[in-house]
Amino acid sequence: MAVTGAKILVVDDDEATVDLVRLYLERDHHDVAVAYDGRTALDLASKQNFDLVVLDWMLPGLDGLTVCEQIRATSDVPIIMLTARVQESDKLLGLTSGADDYLTKPFSPRELAARVGVILRRVRGGRAEHDGQLQAGPIRIDTLQHQAWAGDCEVSLTPTEFKLLSTLVREPRRVFTREQLIQHGLDNDSEALPRTIDVHINNLRRKLKQACGVEPIGTVHGVGYRLEI
Repeated sequence: MAVTGAKILVVDDDEATVDLVRLYLERDHHDVAVAYDGRTALDLASKQNFDLVVLDWMLPGLDGLTVCEQIRATSDVPIIMLTARVQESDKLLGLTSGADDYLTKPFSPRELAARVGVILRRVRGGRAEHDGQLQAGPIRIDTLQHQAWAGDCEVSLTPTEFKLLSTLVREPRRVFTREQLIQHGLDNDSEALPRTIDVHINNLRRKLKQACGVEPIGTVHGVGYRLEI
């Protein structure tokens, strides 16, 4: 089932690209706003609540990477980077800066529209229907009662493991760097080492696999971790 009715910000300095992206997104009945430079994009993002941002890297004035980082500093809105930068190192840098997905130019507008739909379904599927309730795939969390389930099995977690899993479940498929997970799971402990996160994630994987038979936490090499549900 297609996800419709989202409010999407498209940021690109090429008018033909903007028109093409807007055409395909509006076909899916999304409400599309447009910015042709980074500063305008940040201004719009600060004044409106968007469900998703499609963001070019090469922008006049303020580049898309900086825009991505500044949006991510205050918002968890999904961001898809749409760019001509095709090197793997560029993709990793974009994901590290907070992008949820990365599509290179030239691109298929149908593929972009499909990726938008996938991300919106995941985000909406992971949102709480009631206060304190989070769910993504077989993982369910009650943040008020401090309980977690994988399938039908309750999983016993340490406070740190619970915080880390809650962070991942809130934004399925988003890649979190180790530094970001230190902020969320270890209360921004300045002395914590990235290796500490690896240990906690490995423990989480073991417990979830014992409970539901799968390992839903994936590794993005050189970047961090994400919930692959």
